[in-house]
Amino acid sequence: MKNEAEKAVFGAQLKDFASTLRNFIATGDEWTIRGFIDIFKNIYTISSDTKIVSKVLELHLFPHFLTFAQKIGYDIELAKYQNWYPDLTFISKSNPQIKFAVDLKTTYRDEEYPGFCNGFTLGSHGEYFVSRTSTKNIQYPYDEYSGHFCLGIIYSRAVLDKNEEMHIYSIDEISTIPSVIKNFLFFAEEKWKIASDIGGSGNTANIGSIQKIDDILNGNGVFAKAGEELFDDYWANFGKIEILRNGKRKKLSSFDEYLQYRSLPAELNNPKAPKRKAK
Repeated sequence: MKNEAEKAVFGAQLKDFASTLRNFIATGDEWTIRGFIDIFKNIYTISSDTKIVSKVLELHLFPHFLTFAQKIGYDIELAKYQNWYPDLTFISKSNPQIKFAVDLKTTYRDEEYPGFCNGFTLGSHGEYFVSRTSTKNIQYPYDEYSGHFCLGIIYSRAVLDKNEEMHIYSIDEISTIPSVIKNFLFFAEEKWKIASDIGGSGNTANIGSIQKIDDILNGNGVFAKAGEELFDDYWANFGKIEILRNGKRKKLSSFDEYLQYRSLPAELNNPKAPKRKAK
């Protein structure tokens, strides 16, 4: 259910909100979270494992999402199950037909490739993406959302030795506990604008993101010139349409191949620069 005027307003509000979040979770360049505390006032340091970092960041930020939603006149629904899309559903208080999907994404800078991050997934291109009225693994049918956004966090991983990562501190030592992540960068963007044309993870049907940080911040993904409709059609058919290449049939796996298949101008493709190692 598209509502372009409301989507533009919500997108601008979400971007403004994202620009404030660093103030809530960092002092200087470092994360204010240093570990988990028990009733005996022992602090257990956080692993730098990306899944742990991502979940704790989400918990740390959630109260601020609630405040933001109330301020702009929306309610928030969390995904019913852990693997459902999206993480957050914003529902307008004045018109509950207006909904926005917001997925929270975290990734770290790739120190070998300056200017790039490790990338992240942008949701499935499976059942609910193809069949827009499906309720499988999604809070509301895909077409009931007026827009699909990603609110992302890019950070740098601190270099810690194993003793620092797996150590128990007393509450009196909290100021000496090292932070496992630092140098935060927040952004908010419609997911189609930061999508790549490559799957995001292994054997699962996930849409991958672009990885150049400047392109992410500017919404300059592979489909930026082509638009959301072609993004939808490409990913709904990813790995399904077969094309003839060098006398052999293969499944469509790039936006360049898709444009040729649809007889569309090659200029609609917005190819991304490859990673190059620092010398």
